This record gives sequence, structure tokens and C-alpha cells, in this order.
Amino acid sequence: MAVSYMAGIPVLKELHGDLKRRMDKAVTDFQTHLVSLRTGRASVQLLEQVRVDYYGTPTPVTQVAQVTTPEAGLLLVQPWDPSLLKEIEKALRAPEHGFNPQNDGKLIRVPIPPMTEERRRDVVKQLNKELEDHRTALRNVRRDGNDQLKKLAKDKKISEDEEKRAQDEVQAMLNDEIRRMEEAARKKEADIMQI
Repeated sequence: MAVSYMAGIPVLKELHGDLKRRMDKAVTDFQTHLVSLRTGRASVQLLEQVRVDYYGTPTPVTQVAQVTTPEAGLLLVQPWDPSLLKEIEKALRAPEHGFNPQNDGKLIRVPIPPMTEERRRDVVKQLNKELEDHRTALRNVRRDGNDQLKKLAKDKKISEDEEKRAQDEVQAMLNDEIRRMEEAARKKEADIMQI
């Protein structure tokens, strides 16, 4: 996007920055979810969503253990505190993660089985649901921005023309962010469906 119309008007500058920040946060959150989706290959990011009860605090596995990928179909999880082995194994076995870890007393091996066609379709459905949830979040940011613009126009802080141009810019921001997310989702879907 070229120079921002809203950023040039002092009354709208803060609103523009806030909307941009909130939209970027939604896209970043979506990209974080993309990384954790399984593609059939072992990746440290697969375990980023796994939380372990670490002295009463849900903590990402990657913060309490060293996670490595010695081969394409295997993850190794070596906790820094050996007393966490059982907790990590329990977290990995949770149904929402679908892992079958093997604990040898020192480290945990997490085999990543090749994905079946059915499992690939399920992951793509999950991807599309996540995409739609984040599109909705972006639309909510647009709605909030438009509501604030209407209030500013009603309070005579901006003219109707300025309101209209600002709403068009907010819509353009939304379109750009949705396009970014859809492009990332397309790439991830191709990666998931690749055998």
C-alpha cells in the first residue's frame, strides 16, 4: 500500500496505527498456527502448541526441553529437568496432539508417522477453519475501526468525505491482510497434500 491517507490526518493517525497493529497481530497469530500444523515431516515447530504442567504453570515443551529432529520421521525431546519426563509424555499423548511418545527414562522419542490421505484432508480442514477464524478477527478489527470513524464524523472531528476515504483505506488494509493469510494458507495446503 502506498502512503496512508489516515496517517496524514492527526485525528486519524493513532486510529490507523492501532488498526494496523491489530491486523498484523492477527496475521502473525495465523502464521504461528500454520507452523504447528503437521505435514508428515518431523519439525520442532510441531511441538510449539504442546503445553506441559511445569510447577503449576502451562509451559511450552520447547521451553522445558531440547527438541531435535535427528531424522525426517522422528523428534527427540530431552528435558533439562529429568523429573519432567512423565509430564511431557502425558502432554504429548493428549488426544488433541495425537502423538505416541516413547519414554526411555532419559529422553522421549516422538515418531511422526507418514500421514494418510484422510489425515491430510483433516489437517487441511483444520487449516481452513483456522483461516476463517482469523479472517473473522480481521473483520472485527475493521468493524471497530469503522465504528470509531463514524463516531469521529458524528462528533464533527472529521468530515463525511474524510470518513469515507478512511473507511476505504481500512477496507484496503483488510483486503491486503486477508490476501497475505490466504497466500500462506495455499502454500501450507500444498505442503500438507504433498506426499
